[in-house]
Amino acid sequence: MYARAVNLDALEFDNSFVRDLPADPEPKNFRRKVLGAGFSRVAPTPVGKPTLLAWAPEVAELVGLPEQGSAELAEVFAGNRVLPGMDPFAACYGGHQFGNWAEQLGDGRAITLGERVHRGQRWELQLKGAGPTPYSRMGDGRAVLRSSIREFLCSEAMHHLGVPTTRALSLVTTGDSVIRDMFYDGRARPEPGAIVCRVAPSFLRFGNFELPAARGDLGLLRRLVDYAITTHFPELGPPSIEVYGEWFAEVCRRTAVMVAQWMRVGFVHGVMNTDNMSILGLTLDYGPYGWIDDFDPDWTPNTTDAGTRRYRFGNQPKIAAWNLVKFATALHPLLGSTVALEAGMQAYHDTLEVESLGCFAGKLGIAGFTGEDPEHPDSGVALINALLRVLAKQPTDMTIFFRALADVPVGDAASDEALLEPLRAAYYSTENGTGTEARTQTLAWLRSLAARVRREAGDPGQRRAQMHAHNPKYVLRNYLAQLAIDAAEQGDPTLILELLDTLRRPYTAQPGRERFGEPRPEWARDRAGCSMLSCSS
Repeated sequence: MYARAVNLDALEFDNSFVRDLPADPEPKNFRRKVLGAGFSRVAPTPVGKPTLLAWAPEVAELVGLPEQGSAELAEVFAGNRVLPGMDPFAACYGGHQFGNWAEQLGDGRAITLGERVHRGQRWELQLKGAGPTPYSRMGDGRAVLRSSIREFLCSEAMHHLGVPTTRALSLVTTGDSVIRDMFYDGRARPEPGAIVCRVAPSFLRFGNFELPAARGDLGLLRRLVDYAITTHFPELGPPSIEVYGEWFAEVCRRTAVMVAQWMRVGFVHGVMNTDNMSILGLTLDYGPYGWIDDFDPDWTPNTTDAGTRRYRFGNQPKIAAWNLVKFATALHPLLGSTVALEAGMQAYHDTLEVESLGCFAGKLGIAGFTGEDPEHPDSGVALINALLRVLAKQPTDMTIFFRALADVPVGDAASDEALLEPLRAAYYSTENGTGTEARTQTLAWLRSLAARVRREAGDPGQRRAQMHAHNPKYVLRNYLAQLAIDAAEQGDPTLILELLDTLRRPYTAQPGRERFGEPRPEWARDRAGCSMLSCSS
């Protein structure tokens, strides 16, 4: 049940991070290099006029807060009011950004208010956009409304899709303007400011461990590892060299599950730096993300990544492995051997293969690929590889295509037109799936799929239910988020709330909301915010 009436001043906090790890001894808030510390204490900077724009009741329930938001809660989650028991801080970490070591980064615009333990689960409450910290570098620690709406909606959308993710509790406008250069082209302008409260058991990332390792501070590195294991992986037992290796393997497995789920729903993170990789295997830091519209493994939503496409859709599994290698490198001084780390990396690759094949089996409505020879021409792997070639043959909406597969007839007497008809809406090209070469290849693949389904002789109703449970009807397409942003910047948050409600049930068709399941309109192909985005907040 929701906490319907809560005395906010009586809420209890158990702030393990600041209790168990060394603090920056400097109490003043100014930009600097921080040595020998896991965090710096820093208070949020108050804003002019906090107004609660959106509130996620499911997340409020997780942390023991009221179902409905209020002006009082807006004060707290804008950073204007620090409750008794909160101990705000910004974490110190480094990271590899676009493949290059960036040294100290840290929470430049995120401030953790405190940790709540509710119903036996620990939850860290973190404000994004709450003002400068010692890690803000040249930034102001603030966030704008457009990026905050995107983070709020995407955090919740991903959760309801079944993808491991941090959550979002609240979206508050500040009443203040923030100057941003959206495209880094010298045309900075004032934008409305906003703050999101993010929620997760922990926001520890690979970069928290990389920084002390790079500095040779093995004492801090060991304390961080021991804290992570004791607090967030207690099932592994007391920290030891053996447990360090088991912990790394568990991080690898969780990362593999997360990435497989990204690929299942067509999500592209866009900025998979090591400082954006959670040790809990949660999708972290929603910046220039996107969903695949027309299927393209080489697509990246990040304008900063447009040259090398390092973080493109099809490269995400490899980048996750690369990031894990950097994480392993940081941990190596504590283990003194590569044996356990190599085993962890193998656990990543094994888990990714199993999870990916399982996701595809669900999406295609087939039993699975256990025990198959992947080299056999009739194997599931061959079927998947053929499908990927078909999808790339012409502009095809990934979400609509897979959802429509459940309506493709699988009887051996089905005509060519009957096979193709359910898929028509998935094509962006004027040929609409009827181009000669694409048509031939698509039909050949559909008949291969139908033959396999007939061989399995499963229950058609169960197959359809399986496919609908793996293939969402609704995802947070960039153009939908942009429409919500446009309206909110004009003072109307209605579309934010309607999208939030729709995305709570992404696998269920919702009458009256058909427009949210349609392909990207032509006007959105190249419009700012509707396709690629910058790292600007």
